[in-house]
Amino acid sequence: MDDWQQRVDAIWDDAAERGEEATLAAILALAAERPSGDPLALSESAGAYDYAGREAEAEPLYRAALDAGLPEPERSRATIQLASTLRNLDRPEEAVELLRDLLADRPHDPLAADARAFAALALFDLGLGAEALREALAALVPHLARYGRAVSAYAAELDDE
Repeated sequence: MDDWQQRVDAIWDDAAERGEEATLAAILALAAERPSGDPLALSESAGAYDYAGREAEAEPLYRAALDAGLPEPERSRATIQLASTLRNLDRPEEAVELLRDLLADRPHDPLAADARAFAALALFDLGLGAEALREALAALVPHLARYGRAVSAYAAELDDE
């Protein structure tokens, strides 16, 4: 890990004590050290705006980071964070689509369960309670010690009628 990322991580480690706006300012200062359009700097900036509750400012930065070729594993993380941002901006349909694309492209991504959890929240926002529960249970099944097959079968039977 390079020095820049270590300094970014140190800011996030102290974010609760630092506060939202001070964390945002610190991350933006570090991002300014990177070349214009740097995908890591864009992603960290987006996350800082999100942390400060400024989702409308975070969204275009997440998109720019992804468009600029943000590498894995940061790419999956930024995709999930963008989906959460879209949900907070009352655009759960877009969030679900983004997460489903991530899961289709990378079904074994280390953050697949995280993506499913956020998809479940967005599906619930859409009034699709059974589909949301199915998604949440799908994230849980790989971690069940004995009854994964039964839970999968019962989840498949859920509907919103």
